[in-house]
Formats: sequence, structure tokens, C-alpha cells
Amino acid sequence: MQTLPILERLIAFPTLSRTPNMPLLDYVAELLEGAGARLDWVRHESGGRANLFVTIGPEGVPGVMLSGHTDVVPVEGQAWTVEPFQLTQKDGRLYGRGTADMKGFVACAVAAALRASRRELKTPLHLALSYDEEIGCIGVRDLVDILAAAPVRPLMCIVGEPTELKVATGHKGKGFYRATCRGREGHTALAPKAMNALHLAADFSRAVRDLQAEIAEHGTKDDDYDIPYTTLHVGRIAGGTSPNIVPNHAEVDFEIRYLAADDPGGMIDRLKTDAERIVAETGDPDAAIAIETTRGYPGLDTAPGKEVVRFVKSLSGANATIKVAFGTEGGLFSEAAGIPTVICGPGSMDQGHRPDEFVSEAQLSRCDAMLDALLDRLEAGL
Repeated sequence: MQTLPILERLIAFPTLSRTPNMPLLDYVAELLEGAGARLDWVRHESGGRANLFVTIGPEGVPGVMLSGHTDVVPVEGQAWTVEPFQLTQKDGRLYGRGTADMKGFVACAVAAALRASRRELKTPLHLALSYDEEIGCIGVRDLVDILAAAPVRPLMCIVGEPTELKVATGHKGKGFYRATCRGREGHTALAPKAMNALHLAADFSRAVRDLQAEIAEHGTKDDDYDIPYTTLHVGRIAGGTSPNIVPNHAEVDFEIRYLAADDPGGMIDRLKTDAERIVAETGDPDAAIAIETTRGYPGLDTAPGKEVVRFVKSLSGANATIKVAFGTEGGLFSEAAGIPTVICGPGSMDQGHRPDEFVSEAQLSRCDAMLDALLDRLEAGL
């Protein structure tokens, strides 16, 4: 079976994050198990979601792993001109939710695995298909733990997020945080006698912006990124119940996207100090700001001289490397499991998360060719 009919089936599964991906994985498993692949399941406790780890080739030998997530972002509120969960082929483009991010690569990988099953591989091919990547690389973590403890780990990993088949060696890490601001409620006619938690939230947001300005001017720079420094961003402020009640509670949700050379923990320590100052300046015993980490994932920073970089460049025909602005599961495979990792996949993230998302047929064809070159190497024993 070729890539296009597989992609058509994959797009038809509306695998939004936090919703079941088992129907999609059952389809993939049926294809690959029938071709003789070995399947290992790492299931979420709900039973509706899972990671699927696939091996084709000899046992007990480290292989090359192709990694892709199966979840997609919602389409509500977007002005699609085609059906998002039905593949539409038009003018050399393939439209549908997930075609670029990243079911196009998953389809190429599954098709390559089927072709691999008809070869005598000396080095195995692995597929790692995950869930809930779009909400902070949550689902893959149990699989990463298993790989980290395995007696034989993959030699390297190719995360097939869309890079237009350029070889990406890095992306920033990301931390999600919440600052909970507590005050004291009161009637707004007597507002100065109360302690407004939203005012604390506004002052804390100002501290986040001040730290961002310092980092932008004086912080570490990596010019391989479009934004060459670590960024801080306030994405949500919530609090209050009515205009005539001074709010006693507010929340500030913010993120840090950090360079490999930077320490987000040190930035949080700085913001905790700022929070203590803001509270002290109120002189109010009921004022408080507490900061917690809600989730996050590590960055990827693979050295250009690593064998995985040279190897994947030889497969794709790339002459140089890039770094990408978006996060991936690659940092987890590299940092937590110790698997050398790069990012290289068809399509562009410019299309990701947008209405009328698409990948070009030419990009899928190039990806198929890259994976055929990989199979040649695996058959020869690298």
C-alpha cells in the first residue's frame, strides 16, 4: 500500500488531543502486524489512547526510529473551505487536518514499514506513534521511560515534524507556569480597604515583561532561531466575579521558551523574588503570589557534528541544518532516553494549526524517497 491511501485513512480519524486515538492505531496495527511487524503497546489508563512502538527487522539489534504523533488540534472557529477530516486532493496539494502536522509523515513512515517488511533488514526499523503531543508532549513520556530503561535502544531517531525535509538539530524547551495571586475581597465602595488580587496579577505580569525585555537586550543569543533569545509570554489572566466586588483571587498563566544555554529555573527564581517584592510593597498581610510549574518539555540541541545529523543529511540530500521555532518530542527522546535525534519531515509548519492545512504531493514524494534511501541503508546494515 502506498502513502496516499494510508494518509486518506489517517485524516479520516478525528484524533483531537485528549480524545481516543485507538481506532487510528488499530488501523495501523492491522496493516503492520499483517506484514510481520512486532508491536508493543503503551496504553493510557483510560484505554482509549496509546503509544504504539513498531519493530521490523532483527531482534536485539539497535535500529533507526521514526517518530510521529497521531493527535491533531481542533478545527472549531476556523474557516475551512474543505472538509477537515476528509483528504482533499487539489492542484498538487493534499488538504485536511493533520496533513502537515503530522499525519503526512506518519503515512510515509507506515508505508515505509510495509516496504521494509519485504526486505531482509540487517538493522531494524522502528516506528514510535504517540498521543497528546499537541498539549505539551504528554502522551509519549511513558514510552520514553520504557526506551530509556531498555537493554537495547534505537541508534537514532528522526522526528518527522514538518521542516520541508530540512534537517533540524534544535528547538527551544518550554515551561508552562501559573502564578496564583491572593488578596482580600470587599465592596468596591470601600476598595482601598480590600486587597485586589487582579492588581497583584497585573503587577506580576509587568515583572514578566520586564524580565523579557532584559533577556532580549542582554541575554544569550542563538541566531539559528527566528527569535534568537529566550522568550517569556503571559497567555491568560483570570479573576474576579463582578465589577462591584474586589477580587480575592486571580491567576496568571505564562510560559518560557528557553534556549539550551539558558536556565528557566533561574528565571523562575527571579520572578519569585519579584513576586515577594510586589507583595511586600502592598503592606497587606493577606496579599500573596505563589508560582507553580504546570508542565513542560525539554529543548533539543543536537550538535551538528553528531552521526545522526550526518546520516539524515545523507538521506535527505540536505547541505545544511536549521533550528525550528516549535517544540517536539525530540527533546524527550534525546534528553530522557539518550537517543540521538533530529527533526526532518514533509511540509511546512506555516500550514500547521490553520484552516485548509495542506502538504504538497511533491513533499510526500520526497519523503518517500528519503525513507527508501533509509531502507537501503538498513538492508545493508548502515
